[in-house]
Amino acid sequence: MSEDVWSARDTTPSAIEAALRDLLSRRYQEDRTFVPARVMNLVVILERGFRGEVDNRLARVGRYHPSRLVIVAVEQGRTQIDAWATVAAEDAVHKPGHIAVGRERVEVDIGPQLLDSLDTIVDPLLVSDLTTMVWAPHGNREGVDALRRLANIVLIDTQDEPEPRLAFERAADLTRSAYVVDLAWLRSTPWRERVAATFDPPAMRAALGSIEKVEVRHREDSTAAGVLFCGWLASRLGWRPEAFARRGDALTGHARARRGDVTLELQPQGMGSPGLGGVTITTAAGQSVALDRGPGGLRAVRRSREGDEQAWTVLGASRGESGILGEGVRQALLRDPTYKPALEAGRVLVS
Repeated sequence: MSEDVWSARDTTPSAIEAALRDLLSRRYQEDRTFVPARVMNLVVILERGFRGEVDNRLARVGRYHPSRLVIVAVEQGRTQIDAWATVAAEDAVHKPGHIAVGRERVEVDIGPQLLDSLDTIVDPLLVSDLTTMVWAPHGNREGVDALRRLANIVLIDTQDEPEPRLAFERAADLTRSAYVVDLAWLRSTPWRERVAATFDPPAMRAALGSIEKVEVRHREDSTAAGVLFCGWLASRLGWRPEAFARRGDALTGHARARRGDVTLELQPQGMGSPGLGGVTITTAAGQSVALDRGPGGLRAVRRSREGDEQAWTVLGASRGESGILGEGVRQALLRDPTYKPALEAGRVLVS
């Protein structure tokens, strides 16, 4: 990789914008193979002391890296704006048809008093006419709210909020002005895909109407992912969810289906990675399907009403926590219409 760098202390947004234009102009003149990526702006609002942690997460995004990355680092006590910018690309190879795809990164250090007016700082730094996604991994709600007029997408993780009810309320509020990508929702993607595939064959579809119990096993801090999974089932199958009640460490509740009540149960368990650890769906006829984490993927067990058992491993079903942020960036451009109904059902479950 080769990169051009600019930096300044006590600067202004207009000066940063001019520096970016100059960096791009020089790169165009010096390298005829240079082509800047033009897919997405990503604005990251973070606490300056945790910049290294966020950089490590962004490094694992891989090919889903944004075209222009704007990092806003908030530092207590800071009164001026410092900034640096880079335009980087693969080293030029002057061969027919070869292009060096470039990406731009801008980092701005600000004090917390500027969060309420963050849109005036960030607006000049975005590539116009591109989708803009905002991510604030350390909270900084004021900054996110200030960027609502600029943001098409907001990346959140409802797992970060200790109280799921408050996390879901915030997510629902954000959906009124932007498309929301929830990392807690994405952690349940392999489970939703495999459950849907299990009941997809015509012989199994009739069993959907006779589900009587759903048990979800999750890491202690991943209640949001479990609730969203139950909300997804309720919204897709037409169940009317009711609020969970706490029984010890577990959450139990019911959803009203056409043929009767469905018992919903969330069980926390010790796990290394966040998200779900297992799902068991049982029908009134005694059939059950269970999915659990295992080496190389998900271990699936299907039991018939006669007690016969089939077990197999769904290889590579889990994307892993290391790739969850890249999946979030990818989902920002795909749009999932099932999240919002699942979120609304989840809000009822934790009300």
